[in-house]
Amino acid sequence: MNQILIIDDEDGIRNVLADILTDEHYQVHKAANGQEGLRLLASELIDLVYLDVWMPGMGGLDVLRAIRETYPEIPVIMISGHANIEMAVKAVRQGAWDFIEKPLSIDKTLSLTQNALKVIELKRENRALKNALASEDQMIGSAPSMKHVLELISQSAGVNTRVMILGENGTGKELVAREIHRQSPRARRAFIEVNCAAIPDALFESELFGHEKGAFTSAVARRKGKFELADSGTLFLDEVADLSLPAQAKLLRALQEMRFERVGGEQTLHVDVRVICATNKDILAEVAAGRFREDLFYRLNVVPISVPALRERVEDLPQLVDYFFRKFLKAKGSDGPPPVFSEQAMKLLQQYPWPGNIRELRNYLERVSLMVDEQIIDPETAVLFLGPTTPGQTEAPNPLAPWEHLGLNSAKDAFEKAFIEDRLKKNQYNVSKTAQSLGLYASNLHTKLKKFAIEGEK
Repeated sequence: MNQILIIDDEDGIRNVLADILTDEHYQVHKAANGQEGLRLLASELIDLVYLDVWMPGMGGLDVLRAIRETYPEIPVIMISGHANIEMAVKAVRQGAWDFIEKPLSIDKTLSLTQNALKVIELKRENRALKNALASEDQMIGSAPSMKHVLELISQSAGVNTRVMILGENGTGKELVAREIHRQSPRARRAFIEVNCAAIPDALFESELFGHEKGAFTSAVARRKGKFELADSGTLFLDEVADLSLPAQAKLLRALQEMRFERVGGEQTLHVDVRVICATNKDILAEVAAGRFREDLFYRLNVVPISVPALRERVEDLPQLVDYFFRKFLKAKGSDGPPPVFSEQAMKLLQQYPWPGNIRELRNYLERVSLMVDEQIIDPETAVLFLGPTTPGQTEAPNPLAPWEHLGLNSAKDAFEKAFIEDRLKKNQYNVSKTAQSLGLYASNLHTKLKKFAIEGEK
């Protein structure tokens, strides 16, 4: 519901205008003078202001300047009598949205209100579009674990419940959060991200709840916090387990009722925010060790979504490779076919552990797209551009290391046995499904199982 503030010293004007707007299901606040109006602006999330031009004490133009300075995004419609039309025009030149004459016309009042609020709505839609463009990547994958994640996103997006996203670095936790927001009724509102690991304790309250001018040495102006910016939208708390215990206590207090005060302020602000959080840590272990508050965990962990590591969904690699190669080609302005990895090269990629997950894969493929002109990428080229397995490793891993001490026939048998065992495991030791995935007849697979002394169904 849009919130409208009426600032006018005449009781009759305030009440008539409030009745007109209330009948149209707007939430209306009333102030009898400029100072009271500015106090309401500090405590309520106002979408539109009706402001009388002529008021004793703090005049309408003074109030307008104060609003423009502190709340430049809020449209202000001036209320003027016949004697002060010239002043109303002056106010419009100084930043007012428009003006309306007394006695008030219901039709014009509603028309101005609707038009001004449409502007606010368009600004919010533009902000949401910018948020969407900030994350152009799509969720790619058909592995069972990814299908489960997509199902959870679909099930949780339409309700206002809180979500905790778990997963290693680089698995795409932010992408999951953005997809939940995109599918939710809040999609046209703001998606505000907070990197909790990057906020010093001393700045936590100011970052999340905002501050008033003069609240501390460097507070030269009022600043909205992330909660306020995310009003009616989604607040994404990334790496939430990295918050200190004092910061966790402050966050918990705000989450309980969605009420808070800016640093240095006395007015309580109320917001409507959906909270999604993420962490790469074992959150239950953090709770058990006393590093993460149990009450905050239960407040946030309503719907847990665990994002699988890339090594747990290697069957998605061909799709991901094709997606990223096409994206890089488009960025270069090329409409040619994307390069492809040979069958053996793709198998090498599927054996690589991908410690950096999707982020590492993306960087690797971008490196290949820039450095390689081949249409079909062979195993040697694929290995050449792979990064180190661990941060301290300087050389690319050797995918042939397990078999390099064997003769050719022994190496072939060892690889074949390991490959069949791996495929059996992925198919829950179902011989028929495994044979189908290997492109073999079940009878041929049984022969190989016997040859290598591998157990089938368990």
